[in-house]
Amino acid sequence: MGLFDKLKTSLAKTKESVSSKIEDVIKAFKSVDEDLFEELEEVLIMADLGVNTSCEIIDRLRIAAKEKKIVESTELKAELKNILIEILTEGDNKMELSGSPAVVMVIGVNGVGKTTSIGKLAHMYKKMGKKVVIAAADTFRAAAIEQLEVWADRANAEIIKQQEGSDPAAVIFDAVSAAKKRGADVLLCDTAGRLHNKKNLMEELKKIYRIIEKELPNSSKEVLLVLDATTGQNAVYQAQQFKEAANITGIVLTKLDGTAKGGIVFAIKNDYDISVKLIGLGEGIDDMGEFDPKAFVDAILDSENE
Repeated sequence: MGLFDKLKTSLAKTKESVSSKIEDVIKAFKSVDEDLFEELEEVLIMADLGVNTSCEIIDRLRIAAKEKKIVESTELKAELKNILIEILTEGDNKMELSGSPAVVMVIGVNGVGKTTSIGKLAHMYKKMGKKVVIAAADTFRAAAIEQLEVWADRANAEIIKQQEGSDPAAVIFDAVSAAKKRGADVLLCDTAGRLHNKKNLMEELKKIYRIIEKELPNSSKEVLLVLDATTGQNAVYQAQQFKEAANITGIVLTKLDGTAKGGIVFAIKNDYDISVKLIGLGEGIDDMGEFDPKAFVDAILDSENE
């Protein structure tokens, strides 16, 4: 199954909560009027796009309908699609991997799929022929290092670790040295995600970032926040909190295959200007891919049948 087919299958629940309801509203109104816009806004809010984002999308839709003199309700869906794609493509959705090694720091709270995502990412880059080193710098969570070792082994990537409770920055320093020595293309850094103590988290991440900046000044640095799509608006809250603690460059959205809450992609992008760069579509090691905004919107709004 190709990634787009997986995406369509994974987003079936989200599509059900968005596309069919939009269709119902459009069919209920023959002409374009304010009641129609209000009904569509309600559908978007209920589909986890968030109040601010939903209002903004409908405002854009009103303007487009007026400018293009759209009077038939059936013409609105194509315009809505264009607006949704525009929101997701404002900014950079592509991973930046330059320098040797390129650095990818991964953060996120326990349970969102952070360790799994690092394993899948390692596997994805190995398949591209890249040499990958993983830094096990989430040293305070029980069994985090062992779990990461299992995934590193599955991805056939080298892991640099110390014992539980070690200084995360020291692990990163060792991993940077090892990555340089081995001629690695990508250094994946697992980091802690203890949001309940944001000040400590911030200081820890700054310390790690200083080391990477000093040792690898010419390497790209991605800081990816892993979010669990099934948590809906709670994931949006996490995005807000982590953005205050770290310079996040992108989102890894996991567990899209089990949720109707895929709409949070729009809320996170619109409210906090953080692009989704990678998506997890299942439990398998191959079930991760780069985010394609158009494919995502098409999968939700079923454009291939039109």
